[in-house]
This record gives sequence, C-alpha cells and structure tokens, in this order.
Amino acid sequence: MDDRKTALMKEKVNELIEAPTCCEEARAAAKAWLEACGTDKEADALNALIAELKEDIVTVDGLIAFAESEAGASVFGGAEAAKGVAAHGREIKAAGAKYCDCPACKAVEAILVICG
Repeated sequence: MDDRKTALMKEKVNELIEAPTCCEEARAAAKAWLEACGTDKEADALNALIAELKEDIVTVDGLIAFAESEAGASVFGGAEAAKGVAAHGREIKAAGAKYCDCPACKAVEAILVICG
C-alpha cells in the first residue's frame, strides 16, 4: 500500500474501532493490524483483518431480516424500534445500498474497497 492509501486505511480502521456497533472480534483484528503496520507481520494482520471483516459486514437484506426477528427486537429495544430499523433497511436498499449503514458496517465497507 502506498502512503496515501495506508493513511486512509488507518483512518477507516480507527473509525471501525470507535464504532459502537463494532463487534469485539473485528475490533481486535483492527487493533492487531494497526499494531503490525510497518512490521513484517503487517501482511498477515491485514489478511486476518479482511477475513474477519468479510464475515462481519451485514448485508442490507441481513439487516432487514434481523430487524424483523425476535432477536432483532431484543437488540434494537423492542418491536417498534426494530420495525423502524427494518423500514430503514428497506429505504437504503431501495436507494441502492448493499450493506447496513451503521458506523461499523460503513467503515468495513470502506476498508474492503481500499483493500480491493
């Protein structure tokens, strides 16, 4: 990665780490990559980060399905709130979104684009 790309990558990785919707596994992989930057372990850490992020990113269809489930109602603070999340998911899908637009998924999507 060139310096500009690395700087952008670090910015997005830090956004991911700070995202309240980031899972612990993604946060740990992101921190490991930051720690490995500039070392001989950087490539392996990047591969591990990308693999983790590909597992974690939520498609917009996945967001809608989760929001419409009992587990989604529990996570989103009740059935009415979950209905709102599902409706939001349908709105962003209609606008062309492929992935959830929570802070973590937005950062993940940007990281995956940077890494090609």
